Amino acid sequence: MTSPIVLTGGGTGGHVFPIRAIADALLAQGVAPSGLKIVGSRRGQDRELLADLAEVGVEIVLLPGRGLRRSLSPEAVLQNTVASLGLAWALLQGVRLARRWRPAAVVSVGGYAAFAASAGAVLAARPLVLVNFDASPGLVNRVLSTFAVAIASALPEEGVARAVVTGAPIRESIAAVSREPSARMAARARLGVANDVTVVAVMTGSLGAASVNTAVCELAARWRDDPDVTLYHVTGRRDAAAVEATRAASGIGPANWRTVPFESDMADLWSACDLAVCRAGALTIAELCATGVPSVLVPLPGAPGSHQEKNADVLARAGAAVVIADDLMSGERLDHTISGLLADPGALARMSAAARGLSRPDAARRVATVVLDSAR
Repeated sequence: MTSPIVLTGGGTGGHVFPIRAIADALLAQGVAPSGLKIVGSRRGQDRELLADLAEVGVEIVLLPGRGLRRSLSPEAVLQNTVASLGLAWALLQGVRLARRWRPAAVVSVGGYAAFAASAGAVLAARPLVLVNFDASPGLVNRVLSTFAVAIASALPEEGVARAVVTGAPIRESIAAVSREPSARMAARARLGVANDVTVVAVMTGSLGAASVNTAVCELAARWRDDPDVTLYHVTGRRDAAAVEATRAASGIGPANWRTVPFESDMADLWSACDLAVCRAGALTIAELCATGVPSVLVPLPGAPGSHQEKNADVLARAGAAVVIADDLMSGERLDHTISGLLADPGALARMSAAARGLSRPDAARRVATVVLDSAR
């Protein structure tokens, strides 16, 4: 194959990590590093997260732009005007790159950062492959779906032609997570968590979720006299200082309520925990399924296309998760839900098995096969 394969998307870890996984799978199937190009976003962590691919010879191009806010407030209108100019400039760059590279295929994982290169592929009459992570695809992939030669879907999509259910590509470190007793003991030791307690992990994204964080603070107060449970609370950067101040003022020690702004080793946390409280983004859903972690899901309200609600519903219908609406979040509701689950180990085991039943550990390889079959 003389023409390169272009992977595009980015701006958030939820897009960049799957790009990495697909790139690794393509390299494993014989694509040379020089035969891969990645077009991402200048605004996100793309450069840092993809640095080692650049070191082995994968060309990485980062374009300007940002997503559009779904609001008519004066501030949002101004930001959207600036964003539109950036996206227009990025589109010109995407068309230029497509004409220069003449790619064998362009693979979009979605997000605003994917639009320029994907539109460039359409205008240059190059094959476009979409990778949909959510039960309801994002705006960019919905707009481009008419032009795609193939669609790789993480979850079944009704009425979508050319769709192949591949699962969502995840990092190798997550795919390799073991929840066997010895592995869990080792993970807890690395996290500094006691081995003889029940661990409830809370993780709602890099910024965090105010409603969940508030409810967990209330929950911690209700559980303060229970030495057998540890709340491992990944607060997100936005609320980190406020939540830690609340913990310190409560007198609850970190052995029972650990707060961290960001968890750099999610593999250990997924291995160590007994139950997780999470948002329902596509990457989180894929990791919960791959690791078999039972979960309480709190979908982000107002997410485009209600995709988080639809993602959560897939797990709930399979018996892998319990769903709580964001506007119903409270310490009392969390206490009632979690305590009921922890009181029934059989329920946790069934939820774990159901989650694993939805996983596709070889998703990245499956996506790479769809891409290679579509390339020309």
